[in-house]
Amino acid sequence: MFKRKLLLPKNNLENFFLWGARQTGKTTLLKQSYPDALWIDLLKSDDYRRYTGNPELLRKELEAKKHRGRIVIDEIQKVPKLLDEVHWLIENGECSFALCGSSARKVKRGGANLLGGRAIRYELFGLTSFEAGNDFNLNRFINNGYIPRHYTSSRPTRLLQSYIGDYLKEEIAAESTVRNLPAFSRFLDIAALSDTELINFSIIARECGVSSHTVKEYFQILTDTLLGQWVPAYTKKPKRRIVKMPKFYFFDVGIVNVLAKRGFLEQGSPLFGKAFENLIFHELRAYSHYSEAFFDIAYWRLTSGVEVDFILNNMEVAIEVKASQKITSDHLKGLRNLRRDYPDAGKGIIVSLESKARYEGDILVLPVWEFIELLWNGEIIG
Repeated sequence: MFKRKLLLPKNNLENFFLWGARQTGKTTLLKQSYPDALWIDLLKSDDYRRYTGNPELLRKELEAKKHRGRIVIDEIQKVPKLLDEVHWLIENGECSFALCGSSARKVKRGGANLLGGRAIRYELFGLTSFEAGNDFNLNRFINNGYIPRHYTSSRPTRLLQSYIGDYLKEEIAAESTVRNLPAFSRFLDIAALSDTELINFSIIARECGVSSHTVKEYFQILTDTLLGQWVPAYTKKPKRRIVKMPKFYFFDVGIVNVLAKRGFLEQGSPLFGKAFENLIFHELRAYSHYSEAFFDIAYWRLTSGVEVDFILNNMEVAIEVKASQKITSDHLKGLRNLRRDYPDAGKGIIVSLESKARYEGDILVLPVWEFIELLWNGEIIG
């Protein structure tokens, strides 16, 4: 069992939401953190039916039990009306709530009570390389993905296919999220081909046979259900013409591999390089949240195609990701061009597959495992 880096409140005084995509380990983490909590699981059909029809039963049952400790409500998005009762209990009772779910979409779109700032937000991501520890295997991360069960599997493909099928059935079809499920399924396949790339809504719309507006809504569904994240372009004080379109990253590279029908990825292939970039984004995003640094992540690209993959915290750190065992001067082009336009930019780093760390001028070339260790020790960015 992996030790997760997300630290939940140790006492029973804090109310919070814990969001995360399916199977990232939310329930396991909550059970480890609060073994004595009163548990309400809305995946259970009897609990779901009872509270859907009568959400006030939650308050009445807790009053009858005179419960005064931690209460966990799993899959809270399934019965958003319970949040009104939770709000009342927070104001008038002596209990605290951990509210867990895989999608805030139904909660937000339905105008449900988000507790008016009385509950803070945590997010659990897939397994990180640092959490894997001695079990860290780069090729397995790149091919299996970051969901713990998938990462440890010797045959992850069927698990990944089942994950995608359950997502379409339970998150999309069951909630009537889209009217045209076949079109959304096609969109998933096409969007996966654009992982780590600039997104052109019109091109994807033509390939899916839907409007650009619909494609934008589909991407919003992916972000609401925590399956992906936008990365904006860095556009402050440009000296040359820059690209301003956003990039999109799926939360799990294993999902991308199956949707895009990549097969097994070998080091040295272009697709391995794309998957490697997804992994570094995953590590950066997880560290940003778990450390509570909450730094901004952007990218920078000239219209000529020269690019730097990640700009952290307004040029505090610039990171280029290269899945190469030998970094050459050509690999330095993006960071060197960035320095010309932003001479006051902070650290410049290339994350690579080289065996030892070294400097190329003022640019630090790091092996991926050393980068991960420095990142999680707070030495890349605080």
